[in-house]
Amino acid sequence: MSNPIQITQEAASQIQSLLSQEEDVVGLRLTIKATGCSGNSYKMEYIKDGEDLGGDDVFEHEGASVYIPKVHSWMLFGMTVDYVTDELGNARFDFTNPNETGRCGCGESFQVEKPEN
Repeated sequence: MSNPIQITQEAASQIQSLLSQEEDVVGLRLTIKATGCSGNSYKMEYIKDGEDLGGDDVFEHEGASVYIPKVHSWMLFGMTVDYVTDELGNARFDFTNPNETGRCGCGESFQVEKPEN
């Protein structure tokens, strides 16, 4: 079975590069922040060594670890984390999430409908 969260080679390389520049950091956490006109945005943050990771799922590719709080897993199941450079030379993490039900016009925020039980 494949990982429920896919990390591209480009994203894995960038994660490794970022982590190599920081001391006492074990990975990156992808969280959901309530913001924007559509309600949510993705946020990447460093995880310091010794931080409690019991509330996170971890996904790895080529030695790069992405941690996701279990409370957000339902929103992110099936997504791909990529690292892209646009035509203007701006580089960023890019998230392709099949669970998104809408995005704001500028693309900075998204919405996901909670599944019915």
